[in-house]
Amino acid sequence: MEFVCRLGTPSGEIVTRTIEGVTEAELRQRLQGEGYRIFKVEASQLMDGVRIRRRGEKSIRIKVDDFLLFNQQLAALLRAGLPVLQSVQMLRQRSPNPRVRMVLADVEGRIKSGSALSEAFAAQGETFPRIYTASILAGERSGNLDEVLRRYVEYSKAIVALRRKIRSALTYPAILLVGALGLISVLTTFVIPRFSSIYENMGADLPTITVFVVGLSNAVGENAYWLGPLVAGLIIGLVLWRRTENGRRTMDRLMLRVPLVGDLIKQMTTAQMSRSLATLLAGGITVIESFQIALQSVTNRELMRVTEPAVPKIREGKPFTESLAAAGWVPELAVDMIGVGERSGSLREMLDEVASFYDAETEVKLGQLTTFIEPAILVTMGIVVITILLAIYLPLLQMVGQAGA
Repeated sequence: MEFVCRLGTPSGEIVTRTIEGVTEAELRQRLQGEGYRIFKVEASQLMDGVRIRRRGEKSIRIKVDDFLLFNQQLAALLRAGLPVLQSVQMLRQRSPNPRVRMVLADVEGRIKSGSALSEAFAAQGETFPRIYTASILAGERSGNLDEVLRRYVEYSKAIVALRRKIRSALTYPAILLVGALGLISVLTTFVIPRFSSIYENMGADLPTITVFVVGLSNAVGENAYWLGPLVAGLIIGLVLWRRTENGRRTMDRLMLRVPLVGDLIKQMTTAQMSRSLATLLAGGITVIESFQIALQSVTNRELMRVTEPAVPKIREGKPFTESLAAAGWVPELAVDMIGVGERSGSLREMLDEVASFYDAETEVKLGQLTTFIEPAILVTMGIVVITILLAIYLPLLQMVGQAGA
């Protein structure tokens, strides 16, 4: 169990530390035996009015915008010459977000107990990405923490901007798809059954297309009591399976085989991994360490699986470019550009160029994808609606024609 202790050291200093002990009595006896003067000992949940997260607690999720704002403010305070602890205290007190305040309270408590800033952030579990804590560590080693934070903010902004472009590009196709499904549901649920009852009372021979559509509508209506739960169960099962490691890897593998989508994923991953590598290398981290950390930015499990073997190859002394090319998915142009940077000693700068280039390529692919999706949805919706309308009105037209004859 952890305890927060306020102690007087044998040299006369007063310090606050987090120390593990079996019980409070055992810990007091041990500290006294080591020559400390004990002022206060309490379970590590509160310290100086600040909440401390315990080990095993669930990581707190922070919105990207709040995270970026915090890092911008932290970099500005450090650049102004304020100590790390004072900067964290100020940001905790002024943050309007309770989740940010809770996380910073734990960070503040760990810094007071002697932890470095990178250790305090790493202790938050999945709250902060590993590339972030690694960048902080690099800044602490180089003594250039504010500059490292500035570069990380630029990196995060670029990633966020790309994700927003993707959401923006796919919003209109999603609205079209929902509208199409809604229209088809209304026609098959309310319109077709009313017309089918009229035709049944007339006793006339119906066109084949009408028989098919009416039969399909009736079948769905009569079996809705089990079809609905079945479809809902399949969707829920697919979502739960997607969350498993095997399910996610299988889905990621299938996504890579979809035309346009597979190329888009590879280009996005190339840009993000290159930017992560450039950010870490700028902080002074070695190529092998940077590559290991940057691999975690690869969200597609299949691409990560085929790229991981490059790590031992780099450790064995093989060129970084050769090891990366062996993965088989990185675009040849990206490999060539990175190779030029590796041979000329400007790897970080070239990685930035690769990231910028493939960000632009991603925008082009997104445009192509939406240009393909929108007409496909409209054409499919048009075919379905025309089929339903023909099924509804063709018998009426036939009866009008027969009456006129």
